[in-house]
Amino acid sequence: MKKRTLYGALLAGLFGLQACQSVEQLSIDYLIPAEISFPADLKRVAIVNNMPEVPDNKLVSSKEEETKGETEVARQTAYYNGDARIATEALAEAVAERNYFDLVVICDSALRSHDVHPREATLAQEEVRQLTNDLGVDILIALENLQLKSVRRLDYVPEWNGFYATADVKVYPTVRLYLPNRSVPMATIHGNDSIFWDKAGVDEDILGQLVSEEDLIKEASEFAGTIPVKHLLPYWTTAPRYLFTGGTVNMRDAAVYVKEGNWAEAIALWKREYEQKKGKKKMYAAYNIALGYEMQDQMEEAHHWAVEAQKVAYVLDGIEQKQNSNQVRATDVPNYIMTTAYVNELEGRKNSLVRLKVQMNRMNND
Repeated sequence: MKKRTLYGALLAGLFGLQACQSVEQLSIDYLIPAEISFPADLKRVAIVNNMPEVPDNKLVSSKEEETKGETEVARQTAYYNGDARIATEALAEAVAERNYFDLVVICDSALRSHDVHPREATLAQEEVRQLTNDLGVDILIALENLQLKSVRRLDYVPEWNGFYATADVKVYPTVRLYLPNRSVPMATIHGNDSIFWDKAGVDEDILGQLVSEEDLIKEASEFAGTIPVKHLLPYWTTAPRYLFTGGTVNMRDAAVYVKEGNWAEAIALWKREYEQKKGKKKMYAAYNIALGYEMQDQMEEAHHWAVEAQKVAYVLDGIEQKQNSNQVRATDVPNYIMTTAYVNELEGRKNSLVRLKVQMNRMNND
């Protein structure tokens, strides 16, 4: 479920080309702003289940297809309604855990209890007013649809002389936000993600033993309830970062300061290195300076120095001479790709800070 960033994927491969330079991988934790920004006066929220109760949860009967792939033996595809009650509870718990609102309440019984088929029917303004008043909240977050697509696959693995079974379930929750003074929803979120099971064995029966249909729906629905949260609230992410540590006395001494958490002294040594050196050593120093400032949340300085590293890389890799060529590969311009990836990463962080500050104001920037 975790997705590697483009920055991390590029640099992991490109640093293999830096044979004469020691590279150390670090990680950084930082907040990502949500897609939705709530006014500061919206402090009490209710999570409600606006999906119908469906007696027969399965929408389409599972179908088994014998395929002719090199290793694929069988595939079963099925579509379900998710369990709205479980998903609503998971959503409420995930929102409450963030401590973003003063109060989080849940109404997990289906408001559309007389419906037979799922429908994305928005709540009427009068319904919203009645619910917010009854629940004592400022805003409603309503789960309004939850679809699951399950693909079970069985492969024969000659190297094992056995079988490998997988179940990949894609989940599609739909959530809407309602305010009592608005006649239409404040926002609609169509989330999607996937959850995965696997199992190896010596016979084909493992496909049926992988995960029961009941457990699949239950666990996928619980997982689906957590998906809208990153669209609604700021969330923490962990990203890879890379530090150049060798080649000169200054770089080695700075690496010691980094291990002690003394970024100021490390930056001072890297700046000395930057002024004294040329070529790759100058680029490595500028790159490290950018990292040092980012680790201290000084994003303007971090971006400035990343651009400086990019400028050096531009000359190192002869970008001006190669930019009109159709034969240039990534391995021909590794320094420019590496530094540009970091510049882009920092630009994204820098541009999101204003929105993040607005969203975190209710927490006094704590």
